[in-house]
Amino acid sequence: MKTNLINKSMHFIRYLSANRKSIYQDFNKNEEILRLLHTERFQTFFQPIVSLHNGSTIGYEILNRPEQTPNFPTTDSFYDYVGESKHLFLVERFIRNLALERYQKQVNSLSKKDDAIIFLNIQPQVLADPSYQEGITLDLLSNHNIAANQIVLELTEKEAVVNYAKFEKIIEDYRERGFQIAVDDAGTGYNSLQTLLYLKPEYIKIDKSLIRNIEEQTEKQHLVELILEFAFKFRTKVIAEGIETAEEFAYLRKMGVDFGQGYALGKPRPTLHTGTLPGNYINKAIQYI
Repeated sequence: MKTNLINKSMHFIRYLSANRKSIYQDFNKNEEILRLLHTERFQTFFQPIVSLHNGSTIGYEILNRPEQTPNFPTTDSFYDYVGESKHLFLVERFIRNLALERYQKQVNSLSKKDDAIIFLNIQPQVLADPSYQEGITLDLLSNHNIAANQIVLELTEKEAVVNYAKFEKIIEDYRERGFQIAVDDAGTGYNSLQTLLYLKPEYIKIDKSLIRNIEEQTEKQHLVELILEFAFKFRTKVIAEGIETAEEFAYLRKMGVDFGQGYALGKPRPTLHTGTLPGNYINKAIQYI
């Protein structure tokens, strides 16, 4: 028994020695996450979502970007690590509360009517985990005087849904409480298409990779047409992400895409602002009539 204990100890020591660098890096990253949360070192941005037909702003996607650090030089590097860490639920709750709090402050400072649709990013594994309680989000909304029917839970594809039947039931529970669902990154892979089939979301967000130069690429046009056909059958609204040019806007408008998001319509800013249609879109639209 003593020999067995010694062997286990030696294995553990060898493991620590072989993985010293990665263990040290993980420790630093976890400490960095806690520091960023504790000091609220996050910038919050609001990007308008605009009707491609009349130019009205229907809502905002709220983006929270952490302060750049040596461990997390980019926003993606931070959220990619968080998605696989023990801090996932802590960060998700913090980010959601921060987004709602700063949104409500903007509404109050601008004396705006609080009826915009708010898109909040959330990873599917958070909703699917048994330890996660939907009442947490409802409590946050109540604290900030925001109605559940203003909230669209935007499911990111960082992690694939494993059990669609179970996840479908979870989503229906949220719908019964007034929440709406959006599927992000549509058209980029098998997982996003599977999610569309099972969840039939209220909004489909077409990934910017399909939008870029769509007026010139027939393959992208055909795929977006298929998504639009699916959306029409299930009364789902379509949002084109990453619109950067008047040409892209004009072609998407001609295709019948409902809403858009991107630099051509409105950049993410720390303050609430309405989006606008590209100033020269009329001339560009004539090409596609």
